[in-house]
Order: sequence, then C-alpha cells, then structure tokens
Amino acid sequence: MFLALTGDDGLSYEYRAPQNEDGFTFVCFNPLTGDKAMWEAGIGPGLAEEGHGLLTWNLRGQADSPFTAGEIHPDSIVADARRLLEAVQPQNPVFVGLSVGGLYAARVHLGKNGGRYPCRGFVLINTLREIGPRLSWINAALLRLAETGGLDLLRDVYSPLLLGQDWQAENRGNFLKTGGYAPLSHDDGAWHLLKAGADTVWDVDWAGLRVPVLNVTGRQDRIFRDDAVIARLLAQFQNVRALDYAEAGHMVPVEAPARLARDLLEFVEGL
Repeated sequence: MFLALTGDDGLSYEYRAPQNEDGFTFVCFNPLTGDKAMWEAGIGPGLAEEGHGLLTWNLRGQADSPFTAGEIHPDSIVADARRLLEAVQPQNPVFVGLSVGGLYAARVHLGKNGGRYPCRGFVLINTLREIGPRLSWINAALLRLAETGGLDLLRDVYSPLLLGQDWQAENRGNFLKTGGYAPLSHDDGAWHLLKAGADTVWDVDWAGLRVPVLNVTGRQDRIFRDDAVIARLLAQFQNVRALDYAEAGHMVPVEAPARLARDLLEFVEGL
C-alpha cells in the first residue's frame, strides 16, 4: 500500500485490520534506520493469531518511501505519521515505538498544532533517554560514519553495541564483509533521517501520556540504556509498567519477537 504525500514523495505501508470490533491495532513507529518488515515478520503473526491488527510503514527516506527534495526533520516525520493515521483510521490504536520512534509516537499522540491523536495505550521500546554530551557525540558520529562509509560501515561499528550476544552469534557472518565501503550521499533519504535524529530534541512531557504505558528495556543495549535516567523518567508517567529483557539489546522486535508479542497481548488485555 502507498500513501502519496507531496510531489513524488510518499509512505509505503501495510495495514491489517483487527478481525473483530474488540480487537486492537498495533501502530508501529520505526527507528530511523529501521524497516516495517521487522514488525510484520516479528510480532505480526502472533498478534494476528489473536485477532488483532497491525499498521506499519516506512518513513520517507526508508525502503519504498521516496524522498525527493527539501529535508527530513522531526516535525515532518510526526506530520507524515499523523497524515497516515488520518487516512487509515486504525481501529483501537495502540502506539508501539522503537527507539526514537517512541518519541515521535508520543508527539503524534500529545499533538501540537493538530491537537491530540487518540490512542488506547502506549508501548515504548528502548526510547527513554536524555541527550547529554555522550549521546550527542554518538548521534553526530552516526552521521559521520554514514558520510564516510554508508550504512554498512555504521552497522559494522554499532551492531555489537546495540544488539544482544545471542543475535550477534547468529548473524555475525552478515557483517564485516570483504570489500570497501561507499559513502552515503547528502541527497540520500537515509542521510537526512540520520541528520533528523541528530537534530531531535528529547523534550517530551511524559506525564502527559494519560493512557496506560508499557516500557520495555533491552538490558544488552550498550549505547542508549542508562538505568538511572530510565528510572527518573519512569517516575514521570501516570500509569506505567516496566519490563526488562535480559536476553535482548536495542532491537527488541528483531531479537525477541515471540516474547514481545506475548507481552503486547497481555498488555492490551488490561486496556
């Protein structure tokens, strides 16, 4: 499916509606280097078996979501998501955000000029953080790596820090391949997405999320996880349950999809 936006730009998306009027739609917000396929192949089958729906899409600049001109910035990512939601009108939406996707999901829900977009619940996966000198440096380095050697170099450097050891053992052969690296052009949508990530301001009013929240943290995320920061931010929520995944790192939907699907199903049973 495809939602046309401006000019030749648009969003590649998939929507599977719930099978009954009581079913929920899990609305999945990608990280900046993600792909909707990770949700569809990971948690999708388990949710469908229980009659629930799934809405996934690729941000402009990701696979099959063309980006042709101007720039991608945090506000445009939020605006695109809202346009898709208004076009699809998913039944009983539950927002699920991975990494910075959780931040953009919160901004869609809390609203600004367009007002609040309602949802029944919120799932944040490795989202909670504060951008101090260390993470600011890392965000700038991600962009520099991509400019130097493209996404292949970025993945080769950061994957051992982001992903858990079980996933590393199974997938090591797909990385550090022979041959050189190709720089990422400033005309490439992926570069603009990384630039948007470096420019994102983490100023969400987490207390404003009045719907139930499930917070998931991968214990083996060695870049973004800061236990003290997570504990401090969790104290701001009005209704939150926190889960730690000892076996996973940053990319929980890829590393532990079966467990995540079970926890999502348990979460919506209480909504």
